This record gives sequence, C-alpha cells and structure tokens, in this order.
Amino acid sequence: MQKDELIQLHTLLAQIKRHLESQSSDYDFSEYRSLSISPVHIHRSKADHKHAIFVLGNHLASVISEDELSGIGRTSVRMQEFAERTGRHSPVSNN
Repeated sequence: MQKDELIQLHTLLAQIKRHLESQSSDYDFSEYRSLSISPVHIHRSKADHKHAIFVLGNHLASVISEDELSGIGRTSVRMQEFAERTGRHSPVSNN
C-alpha cells in the first residue's frame, strides 16, 4: 500500500473513532493517543501510519465485537432489510 493510501485509511479509522467517542465516553483510545500521530501528520513515516492503523484498527474491532449488533445473524437480517429497500427481491427481473 502506498503512503497516501495508508493516510486515507488512517483518516477513515480516525473518523470512526471520533464518531464512537461522540456517542459515548466509555471508549478508551489511550494506546492510540499515546502514539502522538494522526492522519494529518503527513510528514510521519509510512511505518508510523501503518502502526497507528493497526493499533486503532485493533481497538475499533474489539469495540465492534462487543456490540450486540455485530453477530453474523444480525448482519444477515440487515442485508435482507437492505435488499428489501432496494425493491429488487430476486436477481432476475421479469421485464
């Protein structure tokens, strides 16, 4: 992955982190904060951004896995709801 792509991914993960923090103060991102790097630090090395992505991604994954809506069954239900919203219930159209 190129450095600019890593920075884009870092930006996306940081936005997810900010969203979670705005929803609740229960999330502890102290390990990520201790790295003292954010996506706007474009002068930092590719390795620094990659490490920050792994640290932040790992924490976000653990937060999501604790969420009661993260189960595979719930994912299946949500996909079915999305399919119904699109109005296409079968892959083949009779038109």
